Amino acid sequence: MIPDRFEPTIRGLKPIVERFAERGFHLYLVGGIVRDLLLGPTTSENTDVDLTTDAEPNQILAALAGIVHSINRAGERYGTIACSLGATRLEITTHRAEAYTITSRKPVVRFSTSLTDDLARRDFTINAIAIELTTAEPLLIDPYHGVEDLVAHRLTTPLSADISFGEDPLRMLRAARFIARFDLIPADGILAAIERLAPRLDILSRERIRDELSRLLILPDPTKGLQLLVDTPLAANFLPALASLRLEQDPVHHHKDVLAHTIAVVQKCSPRLRLRLAALLHDIAKPKTRAFGPEGVTFHFHDVVGARMATSILTELRFPKDITQEVSKLVALHLRFHGYDAGWTDSAVRRYVRDAGELYEDLNELTICDATTRNQHKLLAMARRMDEFKLRVQQLQEADALASLRPALDGTEIMTLLQIPPSKLVGQALALLMEIELEEGPLPKEEAIRRVLDWWQQQPQDQ
Repeated sequence: MIPDRFEPTIRGLKPIVERFAERGFHLYLVGGIVRDLLLGPTTSENTDVDLTTDAEPNQILAALAGIVHSINRAGERYGTIACSLGATRLEITTHRAEAYTITSRKPVVRFSTSLTDDLARRDFTINAIAIELTTAEPLLIDPYHGVEDLVAHRLTTPLSADISFGEDPLRMLRAARFIARFDLIPADGILAAIERLAPRLDILSRERIRDELSRLLILPDPTKGLQLLVDTPLAANFLPALASLRLEQDPVHHHKDVLAHTIAVVQKCSPRLRLRLAALLHDIAKPKTRAFGPEGVTFHFHDVVGARMATSILTELRFPKDITQEVSKLVALHLRFHGYDAGWTDSAVRRYVRDAGELYEDLNELTICDATTRNQHKLLAMARRMDEFKLRVQQLQEADALASLRPALDGTEIMTLLQIPPSKLVGQALALLMEIELEEGPLPKEEAIRRVLDWWQQQPQDQ
């Protein structure tokens, strides 16, 4: 019995279903939309729909002619035709079986007329459930018992895990994501296959790995997935520094496991990629900076070293330059607030806000989430200090427009005032005015002119 909540989706596909049926082809709803609707009413805004058919690509194109709003043939060689029907994006794929060679990143595609063969090549049984649409009544087809696995919260593969992961190694990373997203338990053989086949990740592009890691990180709670990555050789392939965070505890001071702390911080942060990446990498340099002394274990300058490591890691994983720079900056600044107390000068508060820039809110959230102690008194004290700090920032913003603090003179005005061409001296003058405004607040333009002229008189005039 197919739940009634499938009805709107099936009704929306009726024009396409009728066209395929008229031509004697079968059409099946497959993939994540089937899984999610079986689990319950979905709140996802994803309008993508996956379909599979025994029609070949040229026959798919002929069936779609005149009833869809756009067609994309980019995946035609792999049997996939993409199109749109109103706001719904569709991918219709010929039944196929595919496999990767030992060194290839691209599948060798063989078309098939068998739905069972097609479902067998899917990553997990929970994604290998189909609904035939070209029968008198929609029919659920589940040859690999995916519904049973959904109910049992079990993650397993249609064929053996060695075959599945050997065909497409990215499925090992997808396993981490599905385990976290649906709170699944890996079936017998899944972890053992990952242990054996983790080196197969080498055939994947860094971009594919990056995208799968990103999808995991923005789940509401990625904890179980991250734990799988570090408990198996997977993380060692593309993020070895993460697994290194599992440090031995200091036997005297009982310093907490940095890996467990890191995963807890990731979970506490809002599910936004930039913030979650910063949480994942904020303590990444602790193994490199760990030292023991009279006060126990220390990690001096792990923020500075960590920012450089974050840049290297994210660059290697092909993250966009802006994300890389922003995450590195958050890592570099994540300890800044810990020195805050009521004795901070107004200029120190201004510097914090200026240095954080548009990352101000993320930096504050990372700082709060970085406190994972079970001591409720300490947590409340940290929250209270942050609230006091935010109020102080607000008061300064109201007093001197801190958010838009900038020198009272621009570069052109300084060149005109000093009668100099573009040079490093212009930048030095701008930096001088910025420092003064951080210390004293906004300057009237007349006062800014006076300060620059006083500074200029002290400069060697042969420059």
